[in-house]
Amino acid sequence: MTESTHPMVFSTVEQVREHIAPLRAKGHTLATTNGCFDIVHAGHIRYLSEAAGEADMLVVGVNSDESVRRLKGEGRPVQCEADRALIVASLKMVYCAFVFPEDDPRAFLEVLKPEVHVKGGDYPRDIIERAVVEAYGGRIRIVSFFPDRSTSRIIDTLRADHS
Repeated sequence: MTESTHPMVFSTVEQVREHIAPLRAKGHTLATTNGCFDIVHAGHIRYLSEAAGEADMLVVGVNSDESVRRLKGEGRPVQCEADRALIVASLKMVYCAFVFPEDDPRAFLEVLKPEVHVKGGDYPRDIIERAVVEAYGGRIRIVSFFPDRSTSRIIDTLRADHS
């Protein structure tokens, strides 16, 4: 589902909820996912494409710069949150993106209540989001895993090539 040729990036999850409310009222379904998306690579594209197939709209939560630092360590992210969100929102399978400050998506899931929340195949089946999503009647979908595709690997390769 594409509404605009311009990428839609929101500053808060509440803005996303307000924007998609009329579409949901018409019966359009929502899938969500989240991540750092520091350097978008083939694994991300495959994963987001599968996620988009789960509903009419795919909304992506992009971790804030501060949360990426907490999750990935010093030196990350390599791109700022505004740029990462714009890149993700520009992908054709993504309806819109927003930046969230928490280290995990449970808070935004409570607000958006997607029909399905999607995680990559590198996550265990029993993810922390499960209780929140299933409590309101949603479901979790773990999509395929594409080995040897990671931002950390790309960064390590670049650093090794320049040492």
